[in-house]
Amino acid sequence: MTLRSALAVLLAAPIFGADTIPPSPGLVVHEWGTFTSVADSSGRSMRWMPLSAAPDLPCFVNRLHGANPKASLFGLVRMETPVIYFYTSKQTAVIARADFPHGLITEWYPQAVVTPPVADSIPAGGAHIEWRAQVTPGEALELPSGKSASHYFAARETDAAPLRVGSQQEKMLFYRGIGDFSVPLTVAFSNDGWLAIRNPSPDAIPMAMVFENRQGRMGFRAVHDLRAETKLETPQLTGDAASVRRQLAESLVTAGLYPKEAQAMIATWSDSWLEEGMRVFYVVPRGFVDSVLPLTVAPAPETVARVFVGRVEVLSPALAKTLETALADGDTLTLGKYGRFLQPFEAILKQRTKGVVESPTAKTFMDRKLGEALSAYNSPSAGGACFSLPAGVK
Repeated sequence: MTLRSALAVLLAAPIFGADTIPPSPGLVVHEWGTFTSVADSSGRSMRWMPLSAAPDLPCFVNRLHGANPKASLFGLVRMETPVIYFYTSKQTAVIARADFPHGLITEWYPQAVVTPPVADSIPAGGAHIEWRAQVTPGEALELPSGKSASHYFAARETDAAPLRVGSQQEKMLFYRGIGDFSVPLTVAFSNDGWLAIRNPSPDAIPMAMVFENRQGRMGFRAVHDLRAETKLETPQLTGDAASVRRQLAESLVTAGLYPKEAQAMIATWSDSWLEEGMRVFYVVPRGFVDSVLPLTVAPAPETVARVFVGRVEVLSPALAKTLETALADGDTLTLGKYGRFLQPFEAILKQRTKGVVESPTAKTFMDRKLGEALSAYNSPSAGGACFSLPAGVK
């Protein structure tokens, strides 16, 4: 299938349309994931921790626990929801290992060997995760589920072969982590109010997009083949969510994902990606992904696609004014909209403006959100009770 015809299927057909997988006699491995970071006032990655969780995970997902969860939650990058798919026409035993030299593996499924098994901070030398799985094309599945809804399940909606790890069954290998490396992009406001986006890496960034959602009004501007630095005017808020998703889908397929994989990634993340605020999305150069997250699979696949989206959260001047007022007034409803990024945004505000006022109500709210984040991190069954779906149900 050509790229043009693949895009036509993606953009014109239903998500679960005709088969879009080109035939291959051997093993094909595809992976997608997200690197989320926050830009400080200079545009570089800053250390931060979320005061509310990313989209929820179901109860059966394994979680790393540590002696000091607050230390474990701080990092430069949240590595969110990498999933690995396998395509093959015959049963195949595979060993898949992802190394994270500057990070910590925090969640995963199915069962795997994770090193270190317990940690209270990102360890020297990093971490790794290894699965020994049986890929079983055509086999009917009994997939685990939970009583609560979760974005996790959207990642299953592909043509990937099912797999088994011990008694556990799934359609992909899933993991998450926290990293302590700088992303290959800096984003900062210049004196003229435009966004200066710089790529200091030797590899071109295939696509970068400035996106803003302000009280439900949204817009974006995109640039392709970014090799050094560009300046983009903040977008006019005259766009819509469908246009943003379409641009992202095209970029994901161009970078190597199958159309259903691109749709699965967008279904998993688009509500979070398009939430209120300003951010820059970019397709991470493959060389950078391989350097910070080496992946080895045995037997060696015929082809491997690894498509990661970088997300850099930016504190815009408009949002800075909104948050400064909300902190002073104790407007917890407004503060709650930015709960995940509230901690780093407050730190940036205090760096920029020494006179930032935090009301007692706001301080109590921030302390409570921190306590909730730590409690959720330590909960062994945050998703509630589990059960299995009938064979053949996705």
